[in-house]
Amino acid sequence: MSTATNETRRKEARMRVNDLDPSAEKQAIRHFILSSVALAQLDDDADLFEAGIVNSLFAVQLLTFVEKTFAIEVGMDDLDIDNFKSVNATAAFVQRRVGRAAA
Repeated sequence: MSTATNETRRKEARMRVNDLDPSAEKQAIRHFILSSVALAQLDDDADLFEAGIVNSLFAVQLLTFVEKTFAIEVGMDDLDIDNFKSVNATAAFVQRRVGRAAA
């Protein structure tokens, strides 16, 4: 697939993500985490790393999920634990990357 085609698809996906309600982003992130770990529920502000919910392997899976689901690229400068330490932090990161202020 050509680079131009990939870029077009990313832009289209980004447009769809921009139309999402910020709470839908949170819900998708929360659902991914809960379906990947043995938890019945999760506080959106819970520190996933401090609580031992997330290890380094799962952190990579979370990054991949965020990139694919929200059509964004997580760059080296984005690899800060504060961007992914909770559902709210991850949703705020996604909202910043798609050009919308965090809700």
